[in-house]
Amino acid sequence: MKFMLKLFGAGYIAVSIFFFVCGTALVGMAGWEIWEALTAAVDAEAPPRFVRILECIGLLTIAVAAFELGQTVLEEEVQRETSISTPTRVRRFLSRFLIVVVVSLSIECLVAAFESLHGHPELLVNAGVIGGCAAALLLAWGGFIWLNVSAEHLEPQAMREAKAEDENVA
Repeated sequence: MKFMLKLFGAGYIAVSIFFFVCGTALVGMAGWEIWEALTAAVDAEAPPRFVRILECIGLLTIAVAAFELGQTVLEEEVQRETSISTPTRVRRFLSRFLIVVVVSLSIECLVAAFESLHGHPELLVNAGVIGGCAAALLLAWGGFIWLNVSAEHLEPQAMREAKAEDENVA
C-alpha cells in the first residue's frame, strides 16, 4: 500500500510539472502573439491588433490558471502529505480550485465582451454564457461554503491543523 501511495505522489508531481509546462507554453504563445500584434504590418486578412492583444490576455489567463492549479496540486497533495478526508480540507482544496476557475471565466467573459464590441458582435452571446457560468459557479461555491460551516464546528482540531500546515507550506 505504501508503494501505491508513492506512485500517487509521483503522479501528482507529474501533473504539477505538466501544468507548469502547459502554462509556460501558453505564456510563450502569448508573448509571440503580442510581438506579432505590435510589430507586424497592417494586413487586411489578419485580425486587428486589438483583437490579437485580447487573445493574448485570454492565453495569459489560462496560463495563470494552469500555474495555480499545478501549485495547488503540489501543495495540497505532495507537500502536505495528507489525504483529503475532512470537510475542512475538502473545502479548502475546492476553494483554491474554484477561485482559479471563477476568476479565469470572468476574465474570459470580459475578453469576449470587448471582442464583441470591436467587430465580433456574435461573441456577445458567448460572453454572456461564460459570465453566467462564472456567476453560477460563484453562487454554488458560496452555498457549499455556507453549508460547510456547521461541519467545521464539529471538527475544530482539523481547522487548527490546516492553519498550522499553512504556516509550514508558506
